[in-house]
Amino acid sequence: MPARTVGERLGFALRCAAMLVLISAGALWMLLVACLTGFALRRFYSERILAPIGHLALGLWGIHVRKRQAAPFPAGQTVYIANHTSTLDMFVLIALGMPNTRFFLSGYLRKLLPFGVIGYLTGIFWTMPQTMPERRRRLFAGAAETLRRTGESVFLSPEGVRVTGGQIGHFNKGAFHLAASLKAPIVPMFILIPAAVDPGLGLHVRPGVIDVHVGPAIPTVDWCLADLAEHIASVRAAYVQWNTDLRGTA
Repeated sequence: MPARTVGERLGFALRCAAMLVLISAGALWMLLVACLTGFALRRFYSERILAPIGHLALGLWGIHVRKRQAAPFPAGQTVYIANHTSTLDMFVLIALGMPNTRFFLSGYLRKLLPFGVIGYLTGIFWTMPQTMPERRRRLFAGAAETLRRTGESVFLSPEGVRVTGGQIGHFNKGAFHLAASLKAPIVPMFILIPAAVDPGLGLHVRPGVIDVHVGPAIPTVDWCLADLAEHIASVRAAYVQWNTDLRGTA
């Protein structure tokens, strides 16, 4: 990408400041509404307050999201997954307003107070690194019990970490183990961000369009844990082909 001008660097700094103000104000507004509603309307906080915050945050960077979807999101409990190439992914996903859906997000984000408040009020499951397998096992077991009780849907990235360079990374088993445990269908999504918009460097983005492709639901009612590795490989292979088709690369 060409070097940024002084004006672009100044614009970047101003947008970063505006985003911080937006997220902080959004967290305070959500907290106020939660206090007035007895902290009992998690879905309202997520779909009616957080989703618009996602749209506004993307708007600050001149980003427009197009959802390419043949059918509406399922009404019942669903496990949503997507590739992860950019910091923008988080804002894109919350802007989609997936119905009755909680998120898995990296635990380091809750150290940032506004994100911590938003996460608490919307029921985010905070993850820890792969180097802590026992803690991750307990997290996923607890999340499965919570979701089984509430019937809520959930989003998590099978790659776990951001993968740049137009590639599909290694798929962890958490999302698939969770779907098999809940017997909930998996809805795959592909977030296509052109390199001209985001080269994979944090929030160093330029205005443009992001396409979110939503695939057909993958049933898991017949899955068993003994065959989980095979199912993971199959879904990942589909993502590799999806990536090739959408990006037009070998």
